[in-house]
Amino acid sequence: MIDPSQLLRPEATFNDKPIDAFRDYSVDDADPIKERVRRTYYTMHTNVTVELVKQKRDKWLNFNHFKSTVKDALIKLNELVDESDPDTDLPNIVHAFQTAERIRQDHPDEDWFHLTGLIHDLGKVMAFYGEPQWCVVGDTFPVGCKWADSIVYGPESFKDNPDTYNPKYNTKYGMYQPHCGLDNLLMSWSHDEYLYQFLLHNKSKLPEKGLYMIRYHSFYPWHAGGDYRHLTNEKDEQILQWVLEFNKYDLYTKSEKVPDIDALWPYYEKLIEKYIPGVCEW
Repeated sequence: MIDPSQLLRPEATFNDKPIDAFRDYSVDDADPIKERVRRTYYTMHTNVTVELVKQKRDKWLNFNHFKSTVKDALIKLNELVDESDPDTDLPNIVHAFQTAERIRQDHPDEDWFHLTGLIHDLGKVMAFYGEPQWCVVGDTFPVGCKWADSIVYGPESFKDNPDTYNPKYNTKYGMYQPHCGLDNLLMSWSHDEYLYQFLLHNKSKLPEKGLYMIRYHSFYPWHAGGDYRHLTNEKDEQILQWVLEFNKYDLYTKSEKVPDIDALWPYYEKLIEKYIPGVCEW
């Protein structure tokens, strides 16, 4: 598997930051960002169970929380700093435009891809409607089976999670069948799954590859760690290529350079009108 970090160098402002310094989850109590990230993940890994994921799906997939255009929801992200991200403390909307613009530079004729980059983290709006960030942001993983070694902070971070000790869920396959496919996995609740389901519910015109880029872009234990291959199927190999293509822009465009968002809005407003128009149900 090609490591996406080898496919795109960081922005010039990060030229002195080696590739392996991105996604640095080492523990350092003296570093407030690292401590914030560690605390977010440990809380997530303690609380995210099969039962909790089912509860969150019941809560959010009725899409009865608020109504908004995609643009207004994106503007809301200007107030959010992702507590799980060790690479940036900029508002999330800045990262959204950074990602979209780098994709646009490399894929000028694929406007659906530009918009996918812009909205990929939009599910994080749940944080403004009562969801703690540990249940919104961060890497994703399946529940209902053994925790993979490549999950951030490792299986030790799940020591206080009751599913760790449930024999229905703590084996290699857990509640799944071999090679059942990603579509049949119950993923930890996050902005990825919520936005994917939101786009289906609101009849987005984004192509399938864009939807899957969004759904699995945070599933690092699979697309970067190489775990869960015993659960994936042939279709997932194609999805993997789509996700890897997207993630080289998602991860390594986190720079200090802030795009001129006001100047870029007219172009992206046209894309929103083309693919996800009007007032949507969230």
